[in-house]
Amino acid sequence: MTRTLRPTALALLAGALLSGTAAAQSRGDTFNWEGAVPSGRWLMIRNMNGEVRIERGTGSQVQVTAVKRWRRGDPDDVRIQTVKASDGSVVVCALWGEDGRCDEDGGYRGSNNNRGWNNRSNDVSVHFTVRVPAGVRVDASTTNGDLSVVGVTSEVVAHTTNGDVRAESSGGPVSARTTNGNVTARMRELGDARDLDFATTNGSVIVEVPASIGAELDMSTTNGHVSSDFSMTLTGRINPRRLRATIGDGSRRLRLHTTNGNVELRKVN
Repeated sequence: MTRTLRPTALALLAGALLSGTAAAQSRGDTFNWEGAVPSGRWLMIRNMNGEVRIERGTGSQVQVTAVKRWRRGDPDDVRIQTVKASDGSVVVCALWGEDGRCDEDGGYRGSNNNRGWNNRSNDVSVHFTVRVPAGVRVDASTTNGDLSVVGVTSEVVAHTTNGDVRAESSGGPVSARTTNGNVTARMRELGDARDLDFATTNGSVIVEVPASIGAELDMSTTNGHVSSDFSMTLTGRINPRRLRATIGDGSRRLRLHTTNGNVELRKVN
């Protein structure tokens, strides 16, 4: 999936924290940021511990709220950093510890020191609620937590490790992946995406795509079944757990995979 982000000099990156009307404020356990992201550019959310929920906003500005939650940890050990790229894209990261880093092309490095997110004494989680205007591309990831992107109108990339992923767009391709959880994806338009990939290990994969799709289809599970709403030309033997086929003109690759769960390809309503 091609992105339009462009690297800039390190010196520019160091001074890329947003200010002015798009200033970020962090008070107590809540962080709020509001600012512009041009249509066609990316909003990237990077989290480690906590859920991420993204939905369509009603205004022209991106609105980000991040709430820290904890029982025995120290919320001051977690920083929220906002970085603006030279093309207008914005990255918002939750960083555990002093050596966590977030850069303008979505690169993300968490802390490995003794105050980091994986330390048993630090149970701080960050829960993001984000609203985006029409046309903004979304790239969101977390490690421990559910991830939901609904109501957006452009391209979506959504990844977690331990949690469910729900990713929907009315105007662009979607990519969604987790390891322990279900993947549910829906897209009304595919744009010029050549490859579409949806995967988990422990959970089911359900994907809804337009009836006009053309694709080389690869669906598989180890413990479960595969099913599809589409007429297709099969490749190889009929197997209830593995399906390779061509839909329409076969113009893109479409892969749905899990180990423990069902795999379903549906026509979007």
